[in-house]
Amino acid sequence: MQYSYRLLVFSLAVLLQACSSTPQKPPEDLLSLTEAQMKIRSYQSRTYDARDQKKVLRAVVAALLDLGFIIERVNVPLGLVTAGKFAKSGFVEATVTVRPKGEERMEIRANALFNTRPIEDPKAYQNFIAAVQRSLFLSD
Repeated sequence: MQYSYRLLVFSLAVLLQACSSTPQKPPEDLLSLTEAQMKIRSYQSRTYDARDQKKVLRAVVAALLDLGFIIERVNVPLGLVTAGKFAKSGFVEATVTVRPKGEERMEIRANALFNTRPIEDPKAYQNFIAAVQRSLFLSD
């Protein structure tokens, strides 16, 4: 009886040791941007000569509405707009940030998802930027 008890404890100890793993060190370049990510960011972002963040946010909201989006949330202090729309075969979600870049300029950056997958097509972002430019021009 005592032999089988010792065998059971030994077996459990070996099993628990086998299940444990050594902690893995994360790769050093885990948070660094790749060239592809930098390229995507370049056509997601535009800088405009504007001082008034609220004016630019209104232009972003107008552009999203013109493109058929439903505005979900606007956070003026953070310069954040989220919107969504139904497309032919799914749902498009857009997040746009507007932040000061110096004292004379505002930077707009848009991120879009289609059915939870990032949209990486530059044409989609170019269409949005053109709509924002029209809205800014009309609001002057």
